[in-house]
Parts: sequence; C-alpha cells; structure tokens
Amino acid sequence: MTNFNIDEEFMKLALQEAKKSQEMNEVPVGAIVVVNDEIISQSHNQPISQNDPTSHAEINAIRNAAEYIENYRLNETSLYVTLEPCAMCYGAIIHARISRLIFGAYDYKTGVCGSSIKLHEQNCFNHTPEIKGGVLERECSLILKEFFQEKRN
Repeated sequence: MTNFNIDEEFMKLALQEAKKSQEMNEVPVGAIVVVNDEIISQSHNQPISQNDPTSHAEINAIRNAAEYIENYRLNETSLYVTLEPCAMCYGAIIHARISRLIFGAYDYKTGVCGSSIKLHEQNCFNHTPEIKGGVLERECSLILKEFFQEKRN
C-alpha cells in the first residue's frame, strides 16, 4: 500500500472521531496518532463538554499517545487530524516531537500550517514535522460546513 493510500485510510478513521464530536455538539474535528502503521491514540474535540479550552482533538490525542507509550516525546509518530491545527495545537505537536502531521481541511481563519500563517517556516522552533495538508480535504471540509450550517439554522 502506498503512503498516499495509508494517509487516506488513517484520515478516514480521524473522520470517524470527528463524527463523535459532532454527536456531542462539539466542532467536528478528529485526530489519531500512529506509529509503525498502528493507531496508538485517537480522540476528538471536547472543549465544551470538558470545560477545557485546550481540549482540541490534537491535544487529546497527543495526551493519550504520550500516556500509552509512557513518554512525553512521540518521536517517529504521525498525527492525522481532520482540520489544520491552530497555534496551540501546533505548539503541542512541536513539543511532542511528532514526525509527520497530516491534515484534511485547511482553516483559513486560524490554521497555522499554511492558511493564515506558516508557523512551520519560522526559524524559532527546535523541531519541525513533515507536513501534508489536504488529505480527504473535501470530506473533512464537508463535515465542518454541515455542522456550522446546522448551527446557523
């Protein structure tokens, strides 16, 4: 299986996590952490239900992965997330030393991996993950679009 197909398959699983957020009336974003093609963590947005502004899908998945491997460094891992990370989440990705970041939908308001700003191109960080955006972009965008349309109605 090519890397492209693997990335799509893992993104489909992240989308399943996003649907869990949607069912909880949270912004539908899902994330999974993978090492050696094995999922070690998965989560979704929960800031409202957890009363925690840091409870983004990425942060939750990173916390779970670090607990699972019993190390705060997640070297040689890949993070799949359905929406381009914000500054807070990108900071956590850097501190965890995640090797690859793969995201689906671009976030032109708060995304920091190319949309609103390119934090990964700044020279102030001691780690920069490989970044790939737009994986299953249409599907990842659609779940968000439908969620916010429903909110407005």
